[in-house]
Amino acid sequence: MPVEGAIQTRASGFLADYTSADLIIPQLQREDVAGVVQELCQVLRTADRVPDMLPFYHATLVREYLVSTVVAPGIAFPHARLNGLSRACFALGRSQQPIIWGSAGSSPVQLIFLSAVPATDAADYLCMLSGLTRLTKQQALVEQLLHAPDPQEMLAVLKQVRLRESTLAHG
Repeated sequence: MPVEGAIQTRASGFLADYTSADLIIPQLQREDVAGVVQELCQVLRTADRVPDMLPFYHATLVREYLVSTVVAPGIAFPHARLNGLSRACFALGRSQQPIIWGSAGSSPVQLIFLSAVPATDAADYLCMLSGLTRLTKQQALVEQLLHAPDPQEMLAVLKQVRLRESTLAHG
């Protein structure tokens, strides 16, 4: 039993812990924001990661149209919070041709990480987001994602991104 006010550290694992090969699309079919979000939402729904696709799809698009989620050259992190999720997860889509993400003049992207986040869990989401951000700063890994031949190889790249240890205060 932890002592009141004690600091406890736990290893958070790897970025790949938030996804799986069945949530990775190495060749997106759609070429616009709404189509790509729909394609990735469908993958999350098929894998039972999102209980109801339509509210999640709408929430993601509304958020995306309010504020673009392009976070690094060639990479976007669209996301939405949703009741009924047990933990944060993401689907990854890759486009061979850059997609204009947002309004005209926006940055083109090829890697899209669509995150589904429990409405009440900020800590898990921040841990996942930290890992995604860390990935964007490792150009060699981004290049590997862009050239990996299949979902399993893309997942193997994500297994190379270690999440920071998180420190939890109890009290």
